[in-house]
Parts: sequence; structure tokens; C-alpha cells
Amino acid sequence: MKNYKVKMAYDGSAYHGFQRQDNALSVQEVVEKALEMLFLQKITIFGCSRTDTGVHANEYYFSFQPDKDINIDPRGIIFGLNSKLPDDIAILSCEEVDESFHARYDCIGKEYKYLIHNSEIKDPFMRTRIYKYWYPIDEGLLDRAAKHFVGTHDFRSFCSSADEKENTVRTIHKFDVERDGDKIIMTVSGDGFLYNMVRIMVGTLLFVNEGKIDESEIPEILEKRDRKFAGRTACANGLYLNKVYY
Repeated sequence: MKNYKVKMAYDGSAYHGFQRQDNALSVQEVVEKALEMLFLQKITIFGCSRTDTGVHANEYYFSFQPDKDINIDPRGIIFGLNSKLPDDIAILSCEEVDESFHARYDCIGKEYKYLIHNSEIKDPFMRTRIYKYWYPIDEGLLDRAAKHFVGTHDFRSFCSSADEKENTVRTIHKFDVERDGDKIIMTVSGDGFLYNMVRIMVGTLLFVNEGKIDESEIPEILEKRDRKFAGRTACANGLYLNKVYY
């Protein structure tokens, strides 16, 4: 049975995340409908990650195995899917891979970017694709504070929900904060992320910027393993799944 690895990008503004849902439109549902039209059969795709409502992806991978083989090569899949998908989802590449490959379980790490428009003036062209934050940001302070997240830690304080039995230990490889004009770019990579983990880390850094949390308190918040001590959950529209590592 053929197995395909597909890379896509999407603007998540119109979707309730990647994963298929009963009562809301998801990226998975739209892509599977396009595949069904192309392959003339029901196809289930397996994504590399779930993403929240309104979250975007510069790079997202999924895999799928059609039950019946048809005469279409990977290039044909790219152009065939792009012709059937809406303009806010784009197929970037497709390749045939080993039958054992799984987009989620073979993933060894991810990189996210969080974008903030740091200005008193709103940008009407980026309203659903960047977080608007008018209070002046000290990017040097936040870059120093972000380094406290680097390493292997228990991130229970930085996830929205976690069962006591769930393993909440993750390794963060880097967390950088930089400025490009009115845009603040936060880049974080690691071996895996918990539900809302990036958004809560960003919200905590914004609390540091506002003087509500001192940067030196972040190690203590990690040790407390309690969500109530961390900052707010930053808005979804500034978050992008940027890279996926295999």
C-alpha cells in the first residue's frame, strides 16, 4: 500500500484547528474532502500535530494511505489538491514514503513562531494573523526571560489541561525574542509541546514585560507545576507552526 508524506501551509483564521470536529470546520475535514475528490475514495489523513482554533501553519505535515491505488504521482497530488482546496490552504510538497511512516509518531521536534504587532496603530491587513499589543515591549528583557524555558523541565504550569498521569516533561532547544520594526518575533523549538504551552509561555513573557512577573520568577513557576502561577494564554492568531522535524 502506498504511503504519502505531504507538506502544507494554512491560514487558520477560518478553522477550528487542524483536527476534525463534529460541529465546527477544521483543516483536516477540508483536506480530506479534497483528497476524496482526487482519489475517488474516502481517505483519512494523519497530522503531525493538533493546532488550536485560529492558529496558523507555515509548515505542516500529514500522511495518508489510499485504500486503492490510482495512477497519480506526487506532483499530480500537489497540483490536484491545490486545485480543489480553498485559497487559505496550500500543498507545498508531496513524496512517497515507507509504509511505516506516520506524520505524528515519527516527528522528533517542532518550531513555533509567535508574532506581535507592537504599535499603538492597528494594522487592518494583519488583524487575524498577528497579535496586536500596544504596550511598549522590551525585547531584550523578554529574550533574557525566555532563556529560562530552555532545557528539560516539567511544564505542567504552562499547559491548559493535564491529567496527573500525563508526562508534562518537555525539552526546549531554543527560545529567542527579537524585534523587526513594529513586529516582535518569538521563536521557540523543542521536542514536543503541551496543549496551549507556547501561548502560555508567551503570555507569561508579556506579564514580565508588564511588571506583573519578574523574569527571575520563571524557574520558580516551573517548579510549582501549577497553571495558576503562570501568565495569561496569549491569543491564538499570533501563533504559527513554523517547522516540523523528522
